[in-house]
Order: sequence, then structure tokens, then C-alpha cells
Amino acid sequence: MAWLLVVVAGLLETGFAVCLKLSHGFTRLWPTIAFACFALGSFGLLTLALKKLDVGPAYAVWTGIGAAGTAIYGMVFLGDLVSTLKIVSISFVIVGVIGLQLSGSAH
Repeated sequence: MAWLLVVVAGLLETGFAVCLKLSHGFTRLWPTIAFACFALGSFGLLTLALKKLDVGPAYAVWTGIGAAGTAIYGMVFLGDLVSTLKIVSISFVIVGVIGLQLSGSAH
């Protein structure tokens, strides 16, 4: 259950990163409100998960999901540059996240 919280928190991290961009420096109301909601949800779920998990693997998985998810979202929906190197690098992040999740604490 704790790893599920980390995964959902990582997805919420993607949401807050995207909303941070869309807020244009907190000058747009609704993306700013969405950013705050996603950030609070993400940090809240991560905090709950850390009661049961080792901090290193859990934090790395959380940031990896957020980083890969944000990069993918940017390429698909925001017109970010798509390149072979970027796709390969995101793949490495995802493989690393899976490896860290599998190495995580068994509490």
C-alpha cells in the first residue's frame, strides 16, 4: 500500500510541475490553485508512505515518476522537443524507478 501512495504522489508531482509552468510565475489563478492542490496532495501522500518505507528508494521513485511524467507530458501536450536521446533518457529513468521500487523496504 505504501508503494501505491508513492506512485500516486509521483503522478501528482507531474501535475504540480505542469501547473507550475502553466501558472506563468503564479500570475494565472487557476493553474496556481491547481499547482497548490497537486503539491499538497503529492507531499502529503509521500509523507504517509515514508512512515512505512525507507526514505532513499521512496524519494527516488517519487522524483523519478515526477520527472519522467513531466517530460512525457511536455512532449505530448506542451510542444516540448522530442528527440531520440530524450526518449532513451526517460526510459533509463523509468527502468531506474522500477529497480529502486523493487529494492525498497519490505515493511
